[in-house]
Amino acid sequence: MQLRKVTAASAAVLALALTATACGSDDKDDSASGGGKKITIGIKIDQPGIGLKTPDGKYTGFDVDVATYVAKELGYDAKNIEFKETKSADRETAISRGDVKFIVASYSINDERLQKVDFAGPYLLAHQDILVRADDSTIKSPEDLNNKKLCSVTGSTSAQNVKDKLAPKAQLQEYGGYSECLTGLENKAVDALTTDDSILAGYASQDANKGKFKLAGFKMTNENYGIGLKKGDADLKKKINDALTKMVSDGSWKKAVDANFGPAGYKNEDAPKIGNVVK
Repeated sequence: MQLRKVTAASAAVLALALTATACGSDDKDDSASGGGKKITIGIKIDQPGIGLKTPDGKYTGFDVDVATYVAKELGYDAKNIEFKETKSADRETAISRGDVKFIVASYSINDERLQKVDFAGPYLLAHQDILVRADDSTIKSPEDLNNKKLCSVTGSTSAQNVKDKLAPKAQLQEYGGYSECLTGLENKAVDALTTDDSILAGYASQDANKGKFKLAGFKMTNENYGIGLKKGDADLKKKINDALTKMVSDGSWKKAVDANFGPAGYKNEDAPKIGNVVK
């Protein structure tokens, strides 16, 4: 009798364990295909036209539109997307730690970053430029940045590119975010802000900044925006690339470009081909 009781109890425990395992598997599958689960995507939240968190808690910008479209193609509804701020210096760490599924944050593809993460895309070709005060006529070429205070954000390669290749005597100033650089530029604490023209155009087009700043129009580098993801995740990379290809072909990419960059008069390049990184 005792042996039968133990056997029955063991069978019940085993059945419960199998049921729990099955439920766990179902939850994991649901998560992979959306299934009402949340997906966390890294973005910038202080870049108008690219990625901006508005005072009412909403997210706007081209990168936000791209991220939302890709997530939908992966099976996630917009309401199940959790956007997470990822500053330039934190992007690789956020991916490797698994804080985010992928990052859409004006994230330029380069050889150094490719050693740490993989990229899908590119989905936008931008160019490095500088933003100066509207009344500043002293900077007519990149070389004029010599002995000028040049601002960029920690973790960005933009300012160092200028110093290494164009203006070796430029005085680099690194701030925590582009908004801080913009304040420094307005207050004359710095002479120029450098990053991608798409980002600068977003700032210059804000109502509060209209007439205060201007883009110099220097196409100093090619910046291929890619979607950063964990290194070696070939399946996710293919799915994202397929989503980006569809976004271009169905007209959603052009619609997002016009909506986010059109007001600033930003002259964007055509949609790049997937895997074609312009040097």
